[in-house]
Amino acid sequence: MTPPARRGGLNRRTVLRGLLGGAAIGIGLPALETFLHPNGDAWADGGALPTRLGLFYWGNGNVASSWVPSRTGQGSAWSLSPTLSPLEPHKSRLTVVSGLTLRLPNTSPHHPGACGILTGRKLVDPLLGFSYPSATFDQVAADTLGTTTTFRSLEFGAVAEGGLSFRSAVSRNPAEDSPHALFARVFGNGAVSTGGLWAANPTIALRRSVLDAISADATRLRGRVGLSDQRRLDAHFTAIRELETRLARLDAPPVTTDICAVPDEPARDYPDLNGRPQIREKNLVMSKILALALACDQTRVFSNFLTYPISDVLFPNARLGHHQMTHDEPAPQPGVVDIQKFIMSCFGDMLQAFEDIEEGDGTLLDHLAVLATSDNGESRTHSFDEWPVLIAGPAGGRLLNDVHVRRTQSDSTSHAVLSLLRAVGVQRAEWGEDDNRVEDGVSEIEVV
Repeated sequence: MTPPARRGGLNRRTVLRGLLGGAAIGIGLPALETFLHPNGDAWADGGALPTRLGLFYWGNGNVASSWVPSRTGQGSAWSLSPTLSPLEPHKSRLTVVSGLTLRLPNTSPHHPGACGILTGRKLVDPLLGFSYPSATFDQVAADTLGTTTTFRSLEFGAVAEGGLSFRSAVSRNPAEDSPHALFARVFGNGAVSTGGLWAANPTIALRRSVLDAISADATRLRGRVGLSDQRRLDAHFTAIRELETRLARLDAPPVTTDICAVPDEPARDYPDLNGRPQIREKNLVMSKILALALACDQTRVFSNFLTYPISDVLFPNARLGHHQMTHDEPAPQPGVVDIQKFIMSCFGDMLQAFEDIEEGDGTLLDHLAVLATSDNGESRTHSFDEWPVLIAGPAGGRLLNDVHVRRTQSDSTSHAVLSLLRAVGVQRAEWGEDDNRVEDGVSEIEVV
């Protein structure tokens, strides 16, 4: 049923429309006050503000001794570990569950762990390569959350290398690694599919602003809302404009200096610098695109695959590729820890993009939960113990934040995934298989 219109015929499904490069485009709107119930925590038509679920994933595991916080508790009772220290601005929105184990066979490096945390089940290992046995938890959530949105889910990553989101055992969702293509897909219907991967339609010149195409519609809308909503619209459009400016700048080759030379074969979107991808900058651009897509309710499920299992990407200041360093650097592996801190900085950039968007009586981050995790508990040994489980966001108040909970009985990682799914409204009686199967979540982080 179409929600009842409010002031001037507006409702939360209103879309600004225009033409760009001869193609029709539409831009959704954020949660304006005119669409909300007076108390700010629901839509005026009675519907609840949407809850979103996300995944932030990196390959090659962790150094557990640097990851696990030294104290448990809530608020001032605990503090962030060295690895998590870049997330200090977001501590009040974080939930750490340590001591968990992936209780599945560790048959080979990396991939069984990735499959186990994402599906709760064993990796299928036929003669012709790996195969996931079922849908990953993000796609299980999309079955519930993605039925009314433009995109059932969005998958992307700075060094995605294919991604690990599976709609079923035989249907993999490719992760987009081009900010331009992700932008075109989210803000216009001019994206085209090429062999299952998304790429920007060459007929659409992103040098022209998407906002120019809908400017007349936007001007009319601005005259139909109050001053507070006008400010929200201005912030929304400014964010889109900033993205376009950033994308245009990144498309140009870098300035050649003694420190930062132009690589022989620069990446399409923006080039590597001395063989090192611009991971953080690329992740920031994609995170801002994602935040706008979530705010406009174009999707409620996402996966950010920053890097892939066994990825040997060369991080800033690292002397070796990531995977090689996890095995070759002597303990206590300070270089690997520095890489993990960098990865957490990228996670923090994504969280800040969510925090920057007002929604209801809080921000976008208040209405989502995102699991940050990897493919091993200990990268050097490929151990499944002390699995990294970090959740950001309270899922609309259904998860406890600013807390470190430690499980000490070799509890399964499935407990945390089940809590996450239930918090965003996915009704699941169980998660996982065999010893990894559970019927209850992590009760200490669940808000009844």
